[in-house]
Amino acid sequence: MQHRSFGQHPFNCSEIGFGAWAIGGSWGAQSDADSLAALHRALDLGCNFIDTAAGYGNGRSEKLIGQILRERAAAGKKEKVFVATKTPPAAGTWPPSPYDRAEDRYSERYIRDSIAERLANLGAEKLDLLQLHTWTRAWNRNPTPFKLLRSLQRDSLIGLIGISTPEQDQNSVIDLMRGGWVDSVQVIYNLFDQEPAAELLDVAKECGVGIIVRVALDEGALTGKFKPETIFAPDDFRAKYFEGDRLARAIEHANEIKKDLAGTGYTLPQAALKWVLAHPAVSTVIPGIRNVAQADANCGVSDLPAMPVALVEKLRRHNWRRGVWYGGK
Repeated sequence: MQHRSFGQHPFNCSEIGFGAWAIGGSWGAQSDADSLAALHRALDLGCNFIDTAAGYGNGRSEKLIGQILRERAAAGKKEKVFVATKTPPAAGTWPPSPYDRAEDRYSERYIRDSIAERLANLGAEKLDLLQLHTWTRAWNRNPTPFKLLRSLQRDSLIGLIGISTPEQDQNSVIDLMRGGWVDSVQVIYNLFDQEPAAELLDVAKECGVGIIVRVALDEGALTGKFKPETIFAPDDFRAKYFEGDRLARAIEHANEIKKDLAGTGYTLPQAALKWVLAHPAVSTVIPGIRNVAQADANCGVSDLPAMPVALVEKLRRHNWRRGVWYGGK
């Protein structure tokens, strides 16, 4: 496993991290036994970065991670595992409306209570990284929640402070980076969604902000495993994400990428992860991992040679300006 700097912060993270949404739920049936085995395997392979959230199974994902860390400590393992978690805004629209008040959606009492719950679920005394799970550009001129988080950081309740970009307006976090409000940003960046390369990633590099890349495999479309007849369970997040003709169109676009990969030695998912890692601003990429086989496949990508520059540039042609699927086609 290769490691990278996490922005300007004194931590070298594994370039392949563990995306822990699926082990919490919302991705179809998932046994805790498979989840625990996947976590152990990824950590054994050198992964030292896990990303979770309050909303992943209403704390289920965090509790499984806490269990794993206790088991490994009891077994005498000395590795330092960096756990990033997230707190969502209080009940309301997602992402927050431009008419919402930050003081209502991320109040001091609410944030303090959420931190206490995150600590309890993980069995930790201090959070390595707390991310706000979404945002609205309307709050940039007076980012009250981050003022509070900086004070809690000084009180040693949290280590680093981050934000997970709102899908519909990822560039809304650029001002926060330039203002010094965040230590890390979690962003959607993949072969289909290349917009962060226009400005966001370069600003992060300039400001020393760690970059966590989510959705690098486009919720599975860039694994190449889906077929037009694929059907997702009603409780699977992807049933909504790929509704209507979206799955068929995603498969068509993925097949075009496969043509460019012929003779390169890369599988589609390997290429998808390596292409993301080719950007120098990226600290870690967090594909979802829900079993040992996925841990082996995803962590193994780090050991492959860096993607040749010519192929990185060639694959840029697959930038797909499809708009925001969450709100329509």
